[in-house]
Order: sequence, then structure tokens, then C-alpha cells
Amino acid sequence: MSREAVKTTNAPTPPPGLSQAVKYNGMVYCSGNIGSDLDGTLVSGGVKEEARRALQHLSAVLEASGSSLTNLVKVNVFLTTMDDFAAMHEVYNEVLAHVEPKPVRTCVAVYQLPKGAKVEIECSAALNPSHKL
Repeated sequence: MSREAVKTTNAPTPPPGLSQAVKYNGMVYCSGNIGSDLDGTLVSGGVKEEARRALQHLSAVLEASGSSLTNLVKVNVFLTTMDDFAAMHEVYNEVLAHVEPKPVRTCVAVYQLPKGAKVEIECSAALNPSHKL
């Protein structure tokens, strides 16, 4: 089976050596996204706005791959402090309110994230049947 890189201009371009996502065996695996503008500038407004923007980017990558947020299987969230957990969780629940069943999720605190971000989110999702690779 082959793997296929996913690329969209509706999410930030990843650093050299990385893909926005990779499709393989009926799944799409998305790289982590921080809450930045398309040019890479971190959004203002704290962890809520960063989480919202990261999820918007992941949604764009999933759509470009032939999937969507409704197909999420696993989400990993990285926070620079667990003090931001409740705020991140609030936005996460807003954005994924329509998703059933809810994906499994892991959330961990890390020392630091790229560009001074407060949150980074990555995910894996099933591809729509017509897009399976």
C-alpha cells in the first residue's frame, strides 16, 4: 500500500521535512497545528483562540484529504500548562459539538511549543469511503 501526502493552502505550510497530513490505509494522520494565521503568526487572544484556530486548520487539512472533523478517531492535545485545560476543553466541545461518537483524546502538558504557542493539536481520522487510499 502506498502513502499519499495531503497539502492545502487553507492551513499553514509545515516546516521542511513534514507533511500537513498523510493518507494511508483508509485513514488520514494530521501533523500538529498551533493557533496561527496562514503566514505562521500566532493569533492573539490566548489558549481559546489558539485552540479554535488549530482546529480550523485541522478541519481544512481533513477536508483536503477527503475526510472531516466528523470522522475523527483520535485527537492529541499538547498544552504548555494544565491551567489552560478548561479553556481549551470549552472550545474543543464547541467545535466538535456535532461529532458523534466523540473521538478518543489525550491531553498532556509539555515544556514548550513552537512560536510560543499555548496549545498544539494533532489528529487521526477515517477517510470518506470514496477517498480511501
